[in-house]
Amino acid sequence: MTEAPAPGNEPRTPEPKHPAASGCTPAPAPEQPVPAPDPAPGAGSRPDSVSGPAAGPAPATGEAVAPDEAVAGWRGWGAVGAVALGIFCLITSELLPVGLLTPVGADLGVSDGTAGLMVTVPGLVAGFCAPLVTVGAGRLDRRWVLVVLIALMAVANLVAAVAQDFGVLLAARLLVGVSVGGFWAIAGGLAVRLVPARHVGRATALVFGGVPTASVLGVPAGTLLGELGGWRFAFAAVGGLGLLTLAALVLLLPPLPPTRTITFAQLPALLRRNRAVRAGVAVTFLVVTGQFAAYTFVRPIMQDVSGVNAAYVSTLLLGYGVAGVAGNFLAGARDPYRTLFTVGAALTVILALIALVPGAVAGTVLLLAWGLVYGGVSVSLQSWMIKAAPDDAEAASSLMVAMFNLAIAAGALSGGLAVDGISVPAAPLAGAALMAMAAVTVRVTSASRTATRAVVGAAAPAAVSARDASPADRR
Repeated sequence: MTEAPAPGNEPRTPEPKHPAASGCTPAPAPEQPVPAPDPAPGAGSRPDSVSGPAAGPAPATGEAVAPDEAVAGWRGWGAVGAVALGIFCLITSELLPVGLLTPVGADLGVSDGTAGLMVTVPGLVAGFCAPLVTVGAGRLDRRWVLVVLIALMAVANLVAAVAQDFGVLLAARLLVGVSVGGFWAIAGGLAVRLVPARHVGRATALVFGGVPTASVLGVPAGTLLGELGGWRFAFAAVGGLGLLTLAALVLLLPPLPPTRTITFAQLPALLRRNRAVRAGVAVTFLVVTGQFAAYTFVRPIMQDVSGVNAAYVSTLLLGYGVAGVAGNFLAGARDPYRTLFTVGAALTVILALIALVPGAVAGTVLLLAWGLVYGGVSVSLQSWMIKAAPDDAEAASSLMVAMFNLAIAAGALSGGLAVDGISVPAAPLAGAALMAMAAVTVRVTSASRTATRAVVGAAAPAAVSARDASPADRR
């Protein structure tokens, strides 16, 4: 009995071995394209994988994909929502002091530059804790790791709300950094275990949506609460939201035992072998450092340079947030190289102008443009890393999270030194210089990628032609 051919392998009509003898060249069958050469082992982590199609974030390396029938739809999506809310709370908590530097400094008797340490310290701690917690929690149930981290954040904010000394407040901010680094690094790979495989891309986007939403809405909302009830009320409100998130995680997250662990050796190995990951980490540092060198001091910039009345700063920051959400959606499905080059170039101009051009109208327009452009940064950086290392997505994300948070600390610190040592306009000018360097880095990386693809594309037809040539043609 003859076995039927498998789909896609139907027998083809034999072609002449020597086409030249027939006087014409047979047209290739369109339904049977020449297969591409098999990728070398580990090709998914090569730099040129950045240019591949993005059908959605790839499942993280260390987590198993849950089968459709094993996931209760409402509970899976509820768990995804609880994790996204946790990310929102944590990033809001990390950046909350941005809009409260002046009242906190005045109340506790420190300068604006010293008050900027409230952003520097948690960012620095979070940068180190992202890989440390990811590796150290490898044998623990992810559910309880996230619960403990969110509880730590809630308690830290409640302590900050009643602190009577800047040292106590800074210690509470250190605990926030531990929570941010560990939670963000672990949560990024959980979507594949909470929803059916066909919904993983959407769920991962929702989880990471907590990052830009917190950056562009959490800070303005916290600033508004500070205006209405004082800076202590703003910290207490974030702590209360953390307790609500804690309850949601306990109720909605299923048990999440570890499936694989990441070792410390994997992280530097990924950096060594993957140029696109290295470039992504460098761009993350430059863009985020430039952003927070300026944005940490946006309140004194608006008041001292643009001349905006202090009573309107919180309203302007809410406008910045709305513009940022729009920027996030505009950038979401676009090529990360083009988006980040545009971000770097545009923010170079915007930050330089906001430092040099006085006037409330100019300051308002530039602030809204700033929010619109920066809104696409987080999603673009995450897309870059997932495309750069689809087979090592969890490790690559851990590196990006670490650098993102270290860059927040570096930006706040450098901006504080510029403000205290030179003047308030020096902070956005420093940010503009770093944004220019980021744009150049993206351009160089993009040109290298294009050249690599051109070489590969030119070599492939030659290889196919040599393989398909007849023995007579090869002589």
